[in-house]
Amino acid sequence: MAEPESLRCSSARNRGGVQRVEGKLRASVEKGDYYEAHQMYRTLFFRYMSQGKHAEARELMYNGALLFFSYNQQNSAADLSMLVLEVLEKSDTKVEDEMLECLAKLFSLMDPNSPERVAFVSRALKWSTGGSSKLGHPKFHQLLAVILWKEQNYSESRYHFLHSSDGEGCAQMLVEYSSSRGYRTEVDMFVAQAVLQFLCLKNKSSASVVFSTYTDKHPSIEKGPPFVQPLLNFIWFLLLAVDGGKLTVFTVLCEQYQPSLKRDPMYNEYLDRIGQLFFGVPPKQSPSYGGLKHGPASPLELELRSSETVEDRHH
Repeated sequence: MAEPESLRCSSARNRGGVQRVEGKLRASVEKGDYYEAHQMYRTLFFRYMSQGKHAEARELMYNGALLFFSYNQQNSAADLSMLVLEVLEKSDTKVEDEMLECLAKLFSLMDPNSPERVAFVSRALKWSTGGSSKLGHPKFHQLLAVILWKEQNYSESRYHFLHSSDGEGCAQMLVEYSSSRGYRTEVDMFVAQAVLQFLCLKNKSSASVVFSTYTDKHPSIEKGPPFVQPLLNFIWFLLLAVDGGKLTVFTVLCEQYQPSLKRDPMYNEYLDRIGQLFFGVPPKQSPSYGGLKHGPASPLELELRSSETVEDRHH
């Protein structure tokens, strides 16, 4: 099962020596000697690392994790997955799509409810941005979002889509989320929140794509614009206004659609931020929502604060 995956995530020059060792380790696992095999993997990991053989160590741990996953040995597999990250952190491995796909594969095989999965994804996201405090590589977020979508973990999937550049995938997930978990009267709120949050994260192109794809594909939304739902018309006008950058248009728009915007107390928070980012509105000096800090909230704070969204109330 693991072989094609393992080959894709390794370089040919490492195969010889590693393959010989892997044969012995695989035999141990197949016999059910899981503990002994796990300890052997760890011993070899530290040996390779001390010799500076980073690529070999990474390949051996990756293949070992896949092997343990195939025998449902979650703890051993998760431990070796963390060692894959340790190699990446300690070597000068470039952040490339292939490696991000390997990490996403490990994530997909972990028990969705395990603390190890949370620890793994947090550390992997940090590595994907060169160890900085940024939110993670957009491609990695996209891969995670798709995995979580398949698991029907829509709320977590939405978070990762927001930090990707895949507006189309996000919209398709939201259509499924809204159709399976939401009220018919709130179909407009699912996409409105996503558009506003994409704009707060300065991702104008994904905001436009998520809106056009969602409104086109959702079975409960009649073709527009204009739309039957006032909130959708507001979002449509807002995206046009963001392109134009005229403050007067933005101000009138927000005033005219206040009845719709009152449906979720977070909308005006997002719009304050959007006003600052795209229309030159000065930040408010009053304490921000929740009293977390003074002055304008960052896009991340806005995202974290909105954890109890309209979608989550249907669980």
